[in-house]
Formats: sequence, structure tokens, C-alpha cells
Amino acid sequence: VHPVQFRPVAGARAFSTQAFKIYRYDPEVGGKPRLQQYDVDLTTCGPMILDGLVKIKDEMDSTLAFRRSCREGICGSCAMNINGKNGLACLLYIEPSAKAIEIQPLPHTYVVKDLIPDLTNFYNHYKAIEPWLKRKEPKAKGQKEFLQSSVSSLCVVACPSRVAAARMTARNW
Repeated sequence: VHPVQFRPVAGARAFSTQAFKIYRYDPEVGGKPRLQQYDVDLTTCGPMILDGLVKIKDEMDSTLAFRRSCREGICGSCAMNINGKNGLACLLYIEPSAKAIEIQPLPHTYVVKDLIPDLTNFYNHYKAIEPWLKRKEPKAKGQKEFLQSSVSSLCVVACPSRVAAARMTARNW
């Protein structure tokens, strides 16, 4: 995932607020999913989409639910669909615009609440394919560990063949 960098355009109107339209759904309350708009003051907000979500949760609506963890683009917990493209909220800049930034949960997933997808099928599939390095012999005391890249939910839901494979794996449990 590559962050989109905001570059002001000469002569463009400066925006002090940005509208966010956020997918809202709470199964405990019932009702249909909806998009709810929030207007965020950009003068008191960090530059990333995740900063906007945190500001909304902290200052406007404490019921908004989303995942976040490392803020470094490593864990993938803040993966969501932003303006029609899957991305990590911690890596994508708020690009001020007259048009609202639309944020939805990851596609091809069931929604637990708001922007939180149910990743049960993802974790079952992940466990079944075991996409990590394995030692032929146990690690000796004091021996260094090797770091590796992990398969994130963002990559899995974006790839139709992985989605189909995950659904097939889930059916066979």
C-alpha cells in the first residue's frame, strides 16, 4: 500500500474542515447500515485518515468503532475501504476536498460493527495455509529470530482468488 501524498495546488481553495462519510452499523441496535457524515476541523487534526477517525471518536461520537494498533502500516489492523479503494488508514493522507471522504469496512467481509470486519474466516485461512517461515530444527537458546512479512487482511480481501480460497477453506472446516 502506497500512501497518497497531499500536494496543494496553486490557486486551490484552502479547506479548514473536511467531511467524512462513515459506514455505521450496530447489530445490537438493529436497523440498516447507513453513512453518517462528520465534519472534521483540519486545523486541529493530524494529517492521516486514521487521525481523522480518532478525532471523530474522541471528540464527536464515542460509539464509532474501528481497529487500530501500530500506526506504522505494519499490522494491517486499520485496513478499510477509503473512497472506493482498500488501504490502511494510518498510511493514507487526508486530501482536503469539497467532496466527503467515504470510509467503509473491507469488502467481502461480514461486519461486526461500523468499520470492524469479522476476520474469523481470514484467520482460519491464515492458520490453514501457515504463511510463515518454519525452522527445520528448534531455535537454540540465544539464537536470533528471523523477521518476515505477514499476509494482512488487506491483501487477502483485495485479491479475488484469495477471497474465493478463503470461502472454500471456511466451508470445509
